[in-house]
Amino acid sequence: MYVPIFDADNHMYETPEAFTKFLPAEYKNVIRYVEVDGRTKIAVNGQITEYIPNPTFDIVARPGALEDYYRKGNGDGKSMRELYGKPIPCTDAMRGPAARLELMDEQGLEHTLMFPTLASLLEERMRDFPDITHAVIHALNEWMYETWKFDYEGRIFSTPVITLPIVEKAIEELDWVAERGAKVVLIRPAPVPGFKGSRSMGLSEFDPFWERVVEHDILVALHSSDSGYDRYTNDWTGQSGEFLPFQPNPFRTFSMWRPIEDTVASLVCHGTLSRFPALKIAVIENGASWVEPLLAKMAELWKKQPQAFIENPVDQVKRNIHISPFWEEDLGALAELLGEDRILFGSDYPHPEGLGDPRSFADEVTHLAPELQHKLMGGNLARLMNVEVTV
Repeated sequence: MYVPIFDADNHMYETPEAFTKFLPAEYKNVIRYVEVDGRTKIAVNGQITEYIPNPTFDIVARPGALEDYYRKGNGDGKSMRELYGKPIPCTDAMRGPAARLELMDEQGLEHTLMFPTLASLLEERMRDFPDITHAVIHALNEWMYETWKFDYEGRIFSTPVITLPIVEKAIEELDWVAERGAKVVLIRPAPVPGFKGSRSMGLSEFDPFWERVVEHDILVALHSSDSGYDRYTNDWTGQSGEFLPFQPNPFRTFSMWRPIEDTVASLVCHGTLSRFPALKIAVIENGASWVEPLLAKMAELWKKQPQAFIENPVDQVKRNIHISPFWEEDLGALAELLGEDRILFGSDYPHPEGLGDPRSFADEVTHLAPELQHKLMGGNLARLMNVEVTV
């Protein structure tokens, strides 16, 4: 049986000019590429970061390099560098839409969301400077629109970033990308920094923004990013500094899904999903292990403190939240928990953690009913974004 695929999680690799080409002159020193011990690193607001070891992406990890690791584990105790294997040159299909569309035809993908990669480190490193954050994010979105468009040939839907520190500027940015055809926006799952400290994006202060999102009928993607939670795990480990991909921290692994769990909980507990029941939220590349425990805690709270909510919190999640779990998780079981209309397939291509062949996942769901296969592999996302897919 042929199943059309709308992949909820593909990535581009940004070029070095992505953050700088459209950056206003007064902010030109905020983003710099510098040489450190013979290697190019990115410095954000004067801070050199190792969060993404090779920010130029001239060479990258092989797509799907860690498939065996996620399928079978690491019984031999290999280092992460050994597991990643030999890198490959970055290809044109990782840099621009025309070549990517040709690759999608070869892969058998009808449509895909296209997320940036390097952008995941930006906001946390500018958290104390809201004005600068908005300027840099807008520069990125201008580059993304020039290079990828937000709707390329009705098949590749790039995800401009919306940063929230200054609500009025967030609305301006949302309007700007919507005018240029954006059907989806990327928002970091994290507390929102501001001039007076951080706060929840679920507070009524942000209602004008969420109202505009609903007016534009845009899908909000909460994609895994650097949410700043290393500040808390470092308190437990006595360490300092940022997460480094080749130096895994086992303790961090136990809490790595707290940012998305807390973000979804805040949208429920602070009333956003009740005030805006038409809001469409897609949780991307954050796994699904946190979903069942969160729903259980919400059910317990509803039983004990119904007066604290406008409506049943579990019902809110099942109405507004859509999950793209990791490819190695059980999409069918998650559909039973959350509802079959709420699950989205995402391959994370071309990242090493993802699938080397996105369409291969169709073979993983052949045991499910045909209608459910169509929903999981693309139908649900197409409905959310008002995109027609082949049936």
